[in-house]
Amino acid sequence: MNSHDASTEQTSFEVVGVQMDVLLGDLDANLTAIIGHLNTAADDQVHLVVFPECVLTGYCFESLDQALPHGQSVPGPATDSVAEVCHQRNIYALFGMLERAEDGFFNVCVLVGPSGVVGKYRKVHLPYLGIDRFTTPGNEPFRVYDIGGLRVGMIICYDGSFPEATRVMALDGADLVALPTN
Repeated sequence: MNSHDASTEQTSFEVVGVQMDVLLGDLDANLTAIIGHLNTAADDQVHLVVFPECVLTGYCFESLDQALPHGQSVPGPATDSVAEVCHQRNIYALFGMLERAEDGFFNVCVLVGPSGVVGKYRKVHLPYLGIDRFTTPGNEPFRVYDIGGLRVGMIICYDGSFPEATRVMALDGADLVALPTN
C-alpha cells in the first residue's frame, strides 16, 4: 500500500480574524467594510473569516432605545447581503450583530456561508457593559456546525470566561470554537 494514503490526509483550513474600526449604529458603513474584508480574504483563498462582536451594529449603546432600531432578524437584510458575497466567493463569515426576535433582543454571532445562514449563537453570559446591559440572555443550546469539513462552535466575548460552553462544543466534535469580542 502507498504510504501516502488519501484516507489519512488532513485537510487544512485558512481561518482569519478581522480587527476593524466599527462605527456605532452605522450598519451601512460596517456592512460595506465586512464585505470588503470578505472579498480580500476570498482572494487569499480563506475558508472562514471571523469578525468582532457586534461588528455590524457597534457595541457601546447607552440605552435599549438607542440600540433597538439597529437590530435585525436572522436571517434578515444583513445576513442576506453577507450570504450573497459568501455564495459568490465560496467563503464563510462569522460576525456579530444585534438580533430582534419575538423572544427578545440578543447579542448574536451569525455563521453565514455559500448557502446562506448556517447557524447562530445568542450570547449567554452578559456583563453589565455596553449593549449587554439591555439584551436578553441567550436561550438556545450550544451547537457545532460543519462548514465543509471544519466543525465550528461559537461563543461571544465574556462567555469565554466560563469553560462549560466550550467543553460542550468540544465534546460535540468542534475543531474550532470562535470567540468574537468587542
